[in-house]
Amino acid sequence: MNRIQKFWNDLRSNFWFVPSIIVLVSIALAAVLIGADSTASRQWLGQWPRLFGSGAEGARGMMSTIAGSMMTVVGVSFSMILMVLALASTQYTSRVLRNFMRSRETQVVLGIFAGIFTYSLIVLRSIRSGDEGAFVPSLAVFFGFVLALGGVGTLIFFIHHIASSIQASSIIASVAYETMAAMDRLFPEKLGQEPEVELDDSIIHPLGERSWHPILSARNGYILNVDTDALLSVAREQKTIVRMERGIGQFTVQNTVLFSLAMEEPPNNKTIKALLAAFDISSHRTIEQDIEFGIRQIVDIAMRALSPGVNDTTTAVMCVDYLTAIMARLAPRPMPSLHRHEDGHLRVIAKALSYDGLLAEAFDQIRSNSKGNVAVMRRMLGGLQTIAALTARPDRRRAISQQVRWIADIADRTLDYAQDRAEINTALESVREMLEFDPIGEHENDMEVLPLIREWSDKRPAEPCTRETGIEAMRRRAIDRWENEGGVILPPEPGEPRGGARVSDSVAARGYLTP
Repeated sequence: MNRIQKFWNDLRSNFWFVPSIIVLVSIALAAVLIGADSTASRQWLGQWPRLFGSGAEGARGMMSTIAGSMMTVVGVSFSMILMVLALASTQYTSRVLRNFMRSRETQVVLGIFAGIFTYSLIVLRSIRSGDEGAFVPSLAVFFGFVLALGGVGTLIFFIHHIASSIQASSIIASVAYETMAAMDRLFPEKLGQEPEVELDDSIIHPLGERSWHPILSARNGYILNVDTDALLSVAREQKTIVRMERGIGQFTVQNTVLFSLAMEEPPNNKTIKALLAAFDISSHRTIEQDIEFGIRQIVDIAMRALSPGVNDTTTAVMCVDYLTAIMARLAPRPMPSLHRHEDGHLRVIAKALSYDGLLAEAFDQIRSNSKGNVAVMRRMLGGLQTIAALTARPDRRRAISQQVRWIADIADRTLDYAQDRAEINTALESVREMLEFDPIGEHENDMEVLPLIREWSDKRPAEPCTRETGIEAMRRRAIDRWENEGGVILPPEPGEPRGGARVSDSVAARGYLTP
């Protein structure tokens, strides 16, 4: 994240930024309308006496009323916001308070109220009568009346927005969408140029000839983001390698190693300061470059819902649903490499996220606290089945399989009723069929099969993509493709359960047939 993006995100996170902009716009609008009134023809304004014909006392009274009422509305709005913040902190988790503070709707509403108040004061000050020389900015007064009506509509919208924002579904969805937006923004980006094949450090660069010089952190806090351009620039200028010892979202302690440099001589102070400036360290985490924090927020809400004092299974199930959506979105995507290159030279060894770690972050604690809760277990198994249908990488499917085994173990130990165990066993059988279905066999880099799985799931969203149905769909697609290319379909062998071609499931699943 470059400095401009970081500066904009910091401004956006501040509660005062948008209201301040709206107040400045209201001041400029008041000045423009008062100036237009002073130069406009009295005869032109007099053609609409019911709109622009108010006297000095009437205009002053109306603008005073608008200004006072807007201040009252601002006070009520702040009280409502504080109530929502307190409720969200106690009912869900304090980590979602930053999302409320960043709510663009709330900032705009408060800015509109404050802007109308400021506008009214400026127009009220320009109204003169008696010995001062009578002047009534009729156009500005009329526009103030229009703004007051708009303020009433804004108040109604704000009440609706507050009522909607405190619902569990709205909070969870907001965090999930922000996490997925950060995922879309981060993973397509590359820190340098990644090689086509991941190589060992000793092959890429003779690191043994260099010494690693540790650079200590200057403060305590969480790593919010890293200026990748600055890291690459310094590494390129010094012809060195930067190895991150702490990743984004991790806590770093002052005077402990933050990163290391592979240099023959110790780095100078200028190099150290330039690299330290690339790390943004703060007392709180954000989602901009830390999608794990977004997952953490949803998990915290689920943990609070599963606590004995709350016991809100529906909220926990919603959390599992949105965690499934996040992990399913990430499932077919390649994770960033640890080794980042530029022009064929290794420049940065990063602390990258792993899919196994994110999957564990999403489901481990919820699984441990779902003992005896058949609804949460069943929904977790359904979510893992959905994720398994969208990835063909063996390492990720092994991680999913491990989660399934742990859920089965907890179910065996904590479910007392045979009916509950039967429901979980049915879900386990379904997800295990999906895990047994290897859509691309031993070719884990062949991603041609994933669109077929998605197409099958879109056409039949209510049915699980089992091994039999998935293989059959891709088998038929493979046969059609082979026939179109002039291939020969061999007759079925005796006793084959399905006719049409003699081909193994693994070959058919790869999207082609061999004669």
